[in-house]
Amino acid sequence: MVVQLAVAIVLGAANLSEAEQLGLHHRDLFGPSASDSTTCRTLAGLDDTVLALVAQARRKVRRHVWSLLHLRPGGFPWLSVAGRRLKGWIVVDMNATIITAASKKERAAATFNGSFGFHPLGAWCANTSECLGMELREGKPGANAVADRLRVPAAALRQIPHSSQAKLLVRVDGAGAAHGLLERLTALNTKRRTVRFSVGWKITDEDEEAIAKLPEKAWETSLAQDGTLQEGCMSFLGLWQPLRTA
Repeated sequence: MVVQLAVAIVLGAANLSEAEQLGLHHRDLFGPSASDSTTCRTLAGLDDTVLALVAQARRKVRRHVWSLLHLRPGGFPWLSVAGRRLKGWIVVDMNATIITAASKKERAAATFNGSFGFHPLGAWCANTSECLGMELREGKPGANAVADRLRVPAAALRQIPHSSQAKLLVRVDGAGAAHGLLERLTALNTKRRTVRFSVGWKITDEDEEAIAKLPEKAWETSLAQDGTLQEGCMSFLGLWQPLRTA
């Protein structure tokens, strides 16, 4: 059932009903398709042991696929940030996203932007567009939101092949602006592993007052993703530390 569901998601299924219909087309390959209600009950019954086995299988397959990516003519898909090719760097993007619900589904709640639904937090590998980790959450995350921010990067790290000796760049928006997360990312640095991070947050009135006190010489024109200048956009020199790509 898990294999059928994974195939259905790859083919575009957005809910269990669509997964059931797609499964009917694969009966010759996978056998009878599970109904949407059976799939729902099975997923609800997965315990930590089974989920750990699923994560282990994903990690094993990803290690094999990444080894093939390194062997292809173009090599592994290294990213370019601000015009610099970050060869050897694995870029992980963490972000929370709103998934609206049309009815009072289980754990659905009011969200921060006035909608109603869920607010999962995920981590993706920007090099390959793969989801490395995901924390399913209700619309308004509770007091353990910081714990969510710690579990997601930990799960993502376990999915990255040879992560103990990798060079990692973690990019997070306001969803990760927490001292606990930044301290954890800093602590991941070892003699063999390098971890850098970029975090955004909502600027407060106090922030604006402090920024206004910076001298003009402390600023320079910002760079776009492709390395070109963004006229009218400025960056503070003291907040940027170039990544070593060697």
